[in-house]
Amino acid sequence: MSTRMLLEAREAAEVVARQLSHDADAYRAFGATLRERSPTSLLTVARGSSDHAAHYAAYLIMARLGRLVTSLPMSLVTLYQSRIACDGLASFAFSQSGQSPDLVEPTRYFREGGALTSAFVNASGSPLASAAEWVFPLHAGEERSVAATKSFIATLSAGARLVAAWQDDAALLRALEALPDCLAKAAQADWSAAVEALRSHDRLFVIGRGLGLPVALEAALKFKETCAIQAEAFSGAEVQHGPMALIGERFPLLVFAPRGPAQAGLLALAETMRKRGACVLLAGPGGELPLAECGAEELDPLIAIQSFYPMVEALARARGLDPDKPPHLNKVTKTQ
Repeated sequence: MSTRMLLEAREAAEVVARQLSHDADAYRAFGATLRERSPTSLLTVARGSSDHAAHYAAYLIMARLGRLVTSLPMSLVTLYQSRIACDGLASFAFSQSGQSPDLVEPTRYFREGGALTSAFVNASGSPLASAAEWVFPLHAGEERSVAATKSFIATLSAGARLVAAWQDDAALLRALEALPDCLAKAAQADWSAAVEALRSHDRLFVIGRGLGLPVALEAALKFKETCAIQAEAFSGAEVQHGPMALIGERFPLLVFAPRGPAQAGLLALAETMRKRGACVLLAGPGGELPLAECGAEELDPLIAIQSFYPMVEALARARGLDPDKPPHLNKVTKTQ
């Protein structure tokens, strides 16, 4: 059986290749504009899976450029009518549909106030695209499954392109060129051990840190919407505070441990939890779930989530659910 979710998840390599073949001049120009204007305040504007992708872009900006990035609580503009200062501000909106008012209204407000506004959106003719000064299509094509897959990976790659353009980083751009082949291989990774381990569980923790935390957040969301599992995402540091009290015998944890400064701590945490008796599924060195690598280590989270999507789709079916028809959810959500 091939669900729409599975078919679309496996299209991610093609989608990223298509994205990389478009808009190079626009990314270069935007990168030059960011270097020239050097904004003093940086905001991301996003919801749901797109917000997880925005978190990845923000972390990459902070780690590589040393610039603090804030995730905008959109209700400040849409409900509280806050007069946010736009001088020296750059906003980065991320969306698949580009239709939700709580993304469109702040972007329009910032642009009218003189801020540098951008939208990374799959629907290039959407209200969000019209509201922003700079528009970067994701080129993911139509996505019919309620659970976003290929569009999420396309948003991650767009965030990495943004940072590469801002830094004028030829090495990261070369690594991005290799990304489609890496994604194609990652889509075929055998993560069936997770299906068997998790099919009877109704709750779990998903752990990541640094650039791996956004994909942990995305994975937790997918467990909820496709598998009806109450999944919570935590950083490898935060889980060692209050949440640790819940981890006992056979408690399931999925740990994303891609390359990078956070890897050693995540591997140590996984080993500690095994000794406690938890059911640990490790996506990383020596783990049950093979985790491929690709060019720059900053791109490894994209590879990890590509391998995750086919697994969570299979887990949903193993639990007797249709991942294409999660209850009470629509493909486009409009909030204020």
